[in-house]
Amino acid sequence: MLKDEYKVFEDKMKKSLDSVASDFAAVRAGRANAAVLDRIMVDYYGVPTPIQQIASIASPDPRSLVIQPWDASAVRAIEKAIQESDLGINPANDGKSLRLLFPQLTEERRKELTKQIAKYAEGGKVAIRNIRRDAMEKFKKLQKEGELTEDDLKIAEKDIQKLTDEMIKKVDQLYAVKEKELMEV
Repeated sequence: MLKDEYKVFEDKMKKSLDSVASDFAAVRAGRANAAVLDRIMVDYYGVPTPIQQIASIASPDPRSLVIQPWDASAVRAIEKAIQESDLGINPANDGKSLRLLFPQLTEERRKELTKQIAKYAEGGKVAIRNIRRDAMEKFKKLQKEGELTEDDLKIAEKDIQKLTDEMIKKVDQLYAVKEKELMEV
């Protein structure tokens, strides 16, 4: 019975970990990466649509992305969505496609981005700890209702703590990789 309960909380923790990973992917590290466009929605015929669904994205060199809409009428809408986003890059429009040129990161910008990813990592850890707290409360409630023995409660607490420690370690590993990526460029 406890294994089923563990699975629920483990899945929630994995979702938190995935969320942190997607937050990290959205932080541009000086080299062109199509993942920075993942959160940008384009008003395409009145419907908010991800850029990837209405255009192909290519990276012809390490410092640029080329966005080629399948429908040429969407170029202006994509350009507007990028300009209004927090990306901080002004696209070059040639009428058929958009080119995003990623500038070299300054030392100051690297430090800002490092702080930003540290906040994302800490947010992920807090979410994982909150899931642990919810799990502990649930197990204590089950014990109070007589569905768990005190020994089972201790085992459950130990197992959930072990799972929490593993997930936090993974967040730290993701952070270390992203931080290294930011400093290398």
